[in-house]
Amino acid sequence: MSTTASLFPQEQQLLDAFQQAVDTQGFERLILSQYKGELDQLEKITLRVISLQNEKVMSCVYRYKTQDITKNYPLNEALAQVTALLPFCKQANLLTLDEELQLKKNKKKAMLTISKNKSAAKPAVEQQGHDRVKQRYVDQDSLFLQPLGITDAQSKIIPSMARKWKQINKFVEICAGALGQISNENQPLHVVDFGSGKGYLTFALYDYLAKNLQVPFVTGVELNPKMVEFCQQVATEANFNQLDFFQGDVRTYNPEQLDVMIALHACDVATDFAIHTGIRLNAQMIMCAPCCHKELRPQLQSPKVLAPMLQFGIHAGQQAEMLTDTIRALLLKAYGYETKVFEFVALEHTSKNKMILAIKRKDVQVPDPEVLAQIQALKEMYGIQKHSLELLMNNQWDQQDIGCKC
Repeated sequence: MSTTASLFPQEQQLLDAFQQAVDTQGFERLILSQYKGELDQLEKITLRVISLQNEKVMSCVYRYKTQDITKNYPLNEALAQVTALLPFCKQANLLTLDEELQLKKNKKKAMLTISKNKSAAKPAVEQQGHDRVKQRYVDQDSLFLQPLGITDAQSKIIPSMARKWKQINKFVEICAGALGQISNENQPLHVVDFGSGKGYLTFALYDYLAKNLQVPFVTGVELNPKMVEFCQQVATEANFNQLDFFQGDVRTYNPEQLDVMIALHACDVATDFAIHTGIRLNAQMIMCAPCCHKELRPQLQSPKVLAPMLQFGIHAGQQAEMLTDTIRALLLKAYGYETKVFEFVALEHTSKNKMILAIKRKDVQVPDPEVLAQIQALKEMYGIQKHSLELLMNNQWDQQDIGCKC
């Protein structure tokens, strides 16, 4: 007897609704849960439509007790996959643009409830309130979140980590938007995260890329050997086969290929080393969140007209920060990058909230002289003798005392 012949009428109704939603581009998500079939330790399957190499495919995330496995199928094979899995799942939840369908069953009967999609029914103005459903770029039930201390055993966000959870999603949101602007010609994406720490953002980006774009090659570079060992273990347990962690820093790790360079909260001039590595290896995307702007402040000889403003210490620090990151952004621009400087997340979530995002637009043999002249004018105005990124780009760096802790 075929699998289809043994289906409850309610199951067939759900399958018909699934196929119709896929055909009309109204499909959002299907979750098959409480699996009781032959696949050992499989708990549930989540299906979404994604774009892969400019083609729509059905992405199926198989959630096992110890790992997630993602498989992508052509849309014309999606119904067959769901039809084969559905008889072994006690519950199914189908979300379309218009409806929510929930199927519950046991050996004797099945019950299908259909309701309107509440999020689609609400006017846009209502979605602006505090209770609106926010788009998340990281699945809250992703396996790596629990060992990192973001979620508990029930995949609920631990209250004390709510701000970190917001930062992670905002980071992936920014990455997702920026990655859509680079051309990788359907090749594997090589990503390096300098100063990866506990790997919150490294894991989240790998998970997002693997589920939505392609399987990337991601490396987290971190000085702390215990942190490297911990992150590598989490990556192994999560079955993130092309995510690795390297003990070292931006001076000791030299990747052969670099498409995306990330350096969040690299202390002082370590940010300059990271940007230099990205430019030198012709990275298509450079993302930095600088901190500890120590280098320029002792050098500054501000114009006398600014003295009344700078008598307040906080303004002096902000001025040094602004000049440091302006020169970094201008140097990126001079070397062919379209560069933005903006607030990463609100100050209530982190004080280190400035992001420098640069996308490669053109290959340059000689940096733009007009932009270099702007940098020189700023240096002369403030009496700046040296800026580490400029020295690195000119092969004039001769100091060793970098990488200090915040």
